[in-house]
Amino acid sequence: MGRITSQVYAEKEAIGRVIDALHQEVTMWMDKFALTLNGSQDLPRLLAKAKAIAEVCSALEEIHGLINYCQHMIDLMALIIRNR
Repeated sequence: MGRITSQVYAEKEAIGRVIDALHQEVTMWMDKFALTLNGSQDLPRLLAKAKAIAEVCSALEEIHGLINYCQHMIDLMALIIRNR
């Protein structure tokens, strides 16, 4: 019984280390994204340019969907960053 308990404990510790590593990775990428949004207007500017081109060239519905998804993700990340 003690062996099973120590095995379960070791597995829980391993899962905890994975969760910690993933949290650090997410935090790093959020910080990089925050710098992009706050320090530069490249991403929003490029997205606006893509929207304009897609409208002029009558792009496929999938392209409009991708552009809308990108805009949604930028808005969502900006909201998360503001509320941190």
